[in-house]
Amino acid sequence: MGSRQPPPVQSTRSDMADRAYQHILDKILRGLWPLGAEIDRRQVAAELKMSLLPVGEALQRLEQEMLVESGRRVGTRVRIPTPQEIRGFCVVREALETQAARLFAERARLSERQEIQNLAAELDSLYESSAELGCDASPAALHELRLVHMRFHLRIAECAGCPYLTQHIEKNQHLVFNSFYDKLFGARRLPPEWHVSLARILAAGDAEQADQAMRRHVRHHLDEIMYRLEPYLNLDRQMILSSGERSSEKAQKNI
Repeated sequence: MGSRQPPPVQSTRSDMADRAYQHILDKILRGLWPLGAEIDRRQVAAELKMSLLPVGEALQRLEQEMLVESGRRVGTRVRIPTPQEIRGFCVVREALETQAARLFAERARLSERQEIQNLAAELDSLYESSAELGCDASPAALHELRLVHMRFHLRIAECAGCPYLTQHIEKNQHLVFNSFYDKLFGARRLPPEWHVSLARILAAGDAEQADQAMRRHVRHHLDEIMYRLEPYLNLDRQMILSSGERSSEKAQKNI
């Protein structure tokens, strides 16, 4: 007689909620669901072949992380941040990243210092290639660039040896680095060796210099970014809210 096969492992509700969370997050970060896009939880549940309950739990988690928002008239949508919130995200990013830089300078192993410098060189090369393409840079290429950028900063935090700090930097990255900024700014040309020079200072091991270098890095062009963001976000929010009001009025007339 052949050996009996073990029964398939049943996914727990927590596992399914995690899968739904990653599915929705990926669509937001890739720009498949842009700011203000409606999220149909029934469609998500059908795509993932699960009930509405874990999808609802995933959306609650994303709402707590300020990536989606729910309202009586508009349902659940990809959240539209205000200019003040975006500036706040950047302030929090500066606090988190500078602390990670200090700890990296003090704690990182020699192999990790070399790893960060190699990753920085790869990132600068990708930025240069994207800048040369300009408007012809594809969304897929910009998404790949953004992933490498996120991995560079997250790896600094990981090598700093503080998992709690790493966790919060990752959440902040989801708010700061997304497809909306790709569409608004495209493939921007950065100063030569922008990330390589930062990695070199961090690898040198001086915590004060690492702090100052990271602070300059995250503040780069912040005022210009905010200047270009504010009118766009205000206009976008007004358009979406007015669209939601018109849809609600139309539905009431049809009752």
